[in-house]
Amino acid sequence: MMTFGSDVCGSLEAGLSKEWLETNGIGGFASSTVPGVNTRRYHGLLIAALHPPVDRYVLLSKLEETVFLNGARYDLASNLYPGAVHPNGHTHLRKFRLDPFPVFTYEVGGVEIEKRVFMVHGQNTTVVEYRIVGPGECTLELRPLIAFRDYHSTTRANDVLNRDILETEGEVSIQPYSGLPRLFFSHNAKWVGREGEWYFNFQYPREKERGLDSPEDLFQPFVMQFQLGGRAVASVLASTQSQIAADAASLRANEIARRAALRLEAPVDDPFVKDLTAAADQFIAARAGNLRTVIAGYHWFADWGRDTMIALPGLTLPAGRYDVARNILLAFSHVADMGMLPNRFPDLGETPEYNTADASLWFFEAIRKYVEYTSDFTFVQENLFDTMKSILDWHLLGTRYGIRCGPDGLISAGDPETQLTWMDAKIGDFVATPRNGKPVEIQALWYNAVRFTQDLAERFGDYEEEKLLADIAKRTKESFNARFWNDEKGCLYDVLRSDQSGDTHDDSVRPNQVIALSLGYTMVPPDRARAILAIVERELLTDFGLRTLSPHDPQYRGHYDGGPVERDSSYHQGTVWPWLLGPFITAYVRSHGDPLEGDPEGLLDAREQAGRWLEAFRPHLETAGLASISEIFDGDAPHQPRGCIAQAWSVGEILRVLVEDVHGIWPLV
Repeated sequence: MMTFGSDVCGSLEAGLSKEWLETNGIGGFASSTVPGVNTRRYHGLLIAALHPPVDRYVLLSKLEETVFLNGARYDLASNLYPGAVHPNGHTHLRKFRLDPFPVFTYEVGGVEIEKRVFMVHGQNTTVVEYRIVGPGECTLELRPLIAFRDYHSTTRANDVLNRDILETEGEVSIQPYSGLPRLFFSHNAKWVGREGEWYFNFQYPREKERGLDSPEDLFQPFVMQFQLGGRAVASVLASTQSQIAADAASLRANEIARRAALRLEAPVDDPFVKDLTAAADQFIAARAGNLRTVIAGYHWFADWGRDTMIALPGLTLPAGRYDVARNILLAFSHVADMGMLPNRFPDLGETPEYNTADASLWFFEAIRKYVEYTSDFTFVQENLFDTMKSILDWHLLGTRYGIRCGPDGLISAGDPETQLTWMDAKIGDFVATPRNGKPVEIQALWYNAVRFTQDLAERFGDYEEEKLLADIAKRTKESFNARFWNDEKGCLYDVLRSDQSGDTHDDSVRPNQVIALSLGYTMVPPDRARAILAIVERELLTDFGLRTLSPHDPQYRGHYDGGPVERDSSYHQGTVWPWLLGPFITAYVRSHGDPLEGDPEGLLDAREQAGRWLEAFRPHLETAGLASISEIFDGDAPHQPRGCIAQAWSVGEILRVLVEDVHGIWPLV
């Protein structure tokens, strides 16, 4: 349980910096700040995924709450308007806790009122409950504020909105725009008033900071009144489906039990591991066809192929969620095309975008980790092996964007106008971090994929395939070690570009080279691996991950802020990414001994050091996105959290190395 008292609840600035997140397992979510003030266009009580896990709409933005007690009126809500905060409900907030979902405690007129918010797993349904703690009675008035717009946009007052509401016993609903679903409010109110009016000019400072549209108008379709006191609980279920017969107390009990079970799946009795195991579940979402996927980050990402494959091992395997891992691998194998996995699925469900050189290669590493944990070769042989061979065949033949294995065994990809690796920021036609040619991690991932498939081919009796892949792996390894080593700096070049005049090298000190040390099959000799780790530790390591570029580089950008152009320009030019600690720590521990052979000299010290490198994330769980890990941090101290408040591969990779490399809990084989 996470609790904040007067130090946070008594300071609007402190409260606004902490954001809570509820998810529903189908791509929808609810989110706001500790004081309940929406500071982003992505904040709201019900952001529904109309075609799970995408097509997300902010339906219910918030509830305006007023308490009438002993002839006095007290507002519990607060909003940001131009130059003003109104009303002042935040001044009545005494405590906030995650237990396991957001619980707000207010004090008005000597009466303590508790509010709870949670989502129902598998439904676009948010439940909000109010009760008095201790003695006292009051009247509670709730005024829903609806938006009904794509979650990337904002709403302005208009005459098109349909104000009509439908009311039955215990439920009222509205469908303000045709083509969007009806929103049902199931309730136990004593009275519902048909009042309808616009609220104008809400301000979202986080969007303004990002150079995006900030003002919004919201519509109040009706008002509800409840009587609180004794054992009475005021309940509102906002949903895209009728919940008239639903029992809020039962839904709450089920959700508490579900989340408690998640924490029990943690493989070690460490509160940090348990917290991250619970956080990992927020990223697992349903896809059509009874399949699963991974939401890359909240609030604004959908499911991305690369992010999914990198995050999958940590999100699923340490907790023994092998069925989820299998399901995700199947889902993406079904959409492999021309040897490529989709980079992302667009929000409105259009054709997937196949514009990545690494997602399909990370697919092999995710499968390898699955097998490492489960020894489930039968599943791989029957469901994935043909797709794996097809991916390799397409890379030998050549696929989109010039992605192809050359005679030297190395993979070339893209041109100066494309961004095909994970460092993919692009501003119009300008590629912020050009890495076309032969990026270092693509070669490492290719070798890992070839060698893993080679071993599977031998196991499955496909000896012709095994022989072919053995030859490719040999050429790849020889070329890589001969041409990627930067003897002057004692590390690997980041990108190799070849033409008729020979090779040119990008000698930027970047973290991509640690991926070459951390995969299941590596090409780098131990002495070189230790040299690489030393320079990465010296120039890139921070408390919250690895910088994407050395501070000594003239292109380095130490802060991620400003509008879209400024932010994209610095996204991979020094910004810190937590997920990169995963491969770094795995490589570091590996360089100090084989964890599968007991505890050789130096390995215990390496694990302890890895644990120290992860310590900053424990308090981070109480900042930015509560109980999760941010997408990125500034490259310069104090390394402010930026980007998404909860990122799948941040959580997945930190959880994986915390379990495997710090606690030493290793897979079966």
